[in-house]
Amino acid sequence: MRTLAPVPPLLQDLADAQEGLLSAQQCERHGVGASRRSRLVAAGRWLAVTRGVVDTVAVPPASRVAADAPDRVVVPIAARRAPHLTAWPPESDGDVLHGHLRRRQAWIGLLAYGPEAIAVGDGALVLHGVEGMPTRLRSGTALPTASRRPRRPGVPQRQFDDGMTTVEFGDRRTGPRRIASAEWALAQAVPELSMADGLAVLDSALRLGAVDRRGLARSHDHARGRRGVALRHELWDHASPLAASPLESRGRWQCIAEGVPPDALQLAVHDRAGRVLAVADMAWRLRDGWLVTEMDGRAWHDDRPGGVRRDRDRDNALAAVGVRLLHFDAGHVARGVVGTTVRTVLAPARRTGS
Repeated sequence: MRTLAPVPPLLQDLADAQEGLLSAQQCERHGVGASRRSRLVAAGRWLAVTRGVVDTVAVPPASRVAADAPDRVVVPIAARRAPHLTAWPPESDGDVLHGHLRRRQAWIGLLAYGPEAIAVGDGALVLHGVEGMPTRLRSGTALPTASRRPRRPGVPQRQFDDGMTTVEFGDRRTGPRRIASAEWALAQAVPELSMADGLAVLDSALRLGAVDRRGLARSHDHARGRRGVALRHELWDHASPLAASPLESRGRWQCIAEGVPPDALQLAVHDRAGRVLAVADMAWRLRDGWLVTEMDGRAWHDDRPGGVRRDRDRDNALAAVGVRLLHFDAGHVARGVVGTTVRTVLAPARRTGS
C-alpha cells in the first residue's frame, strides 16, 4: 500500500488558521495536487467539503468535540481590539466547539469563491467576534462579480450590496481577506434572525465595540427595506451594551415580548452599609424594592464547600433590603418561560407593593 506523504508544515499552519480548511488553490501552491487530495480524502485523513475546499479535520462536523477544533485560528477582530471584553481563547468546551463550527462556515464561503470573496451577514459577524448567532449560518458570501462565478453546492452566495463597506481580516498565514464591516453585517443578518437572536447579536456588537451608537443607527438605516426587517425595527431600539451574554439578551427579549421590559440592566444591589451584595442582570422597580434576575446562576451559586450557605446568606441579605430574586438558566430560556414568570411575579407585587 502506498504511504501518504506528510502534509507540508506551512500548509497545515494555513489550515489551522482557517478552522482546518484549505482551498484547492492553496493546496496546489504547496505542492498538494488534486490526486493527492483525493487520496487523503479516500484514506479518511481529510474531508471533502464542497468543490474546491477540503477539511483537514477528519471528524465530521456533527460529531466534533472541542478537542477537534484547531487552536491556532485567526483571532476574531473583537478579541484583538478589546481583549478585556471577551474571553479569548474561549473558556468552556461548548464555546470552543460552537465558535469553531460558526467560523468554519464563514471560511468555507471565503475559500470556495476565491480571493475576491467577501464574508457578509452572520458569517462576517462571527469573524468580527460578535456573539449570539445560531450554530448554522445563513448569509454566505458576496462577490463584486457574483454573476460570473458558478455557485458552489451548499455554499450560499448573495448579492453584493451597493455601498457596502468592508474591513480586512486574516493574519500572516492567510494574507488579507475582506469581510463586511460590522454595521453592514448587522443590517444583513438581523432581518434573517429570530427576534431573540437578533437582539443578542445587536447587544453583543455594542458591548464588544464592533459598532457604537452611531454605527448601530447606520446599520438600521442599511437594513431598511430588507425582507424581515419590518418586524424587527424595535430590536435596534432595545439594543444595549449592558447585556453581558447572549443568554441574558434572549431572556430579556422574552420579557419585552411579554410586556415587562426590565427597568435596569446590571443593577448593583447594596446592603444598608453601602456594600455591593450582587449585580443583577435585569431588574424591575417595585413599590418597596426591586425584583431582580440572575440568568445563569454562575454569579450567584458557588460549588465550592460552603457555597450553598453563602448563596442562602446572600439571598437573605437581598430580601432584607427589599429585593426579590429569580434564578434562570439556559433551560428556562430554551423553554421560553422567563418573560411569563417575570410577568406573573410582577403583577401582584406592583399592584399591592408586596
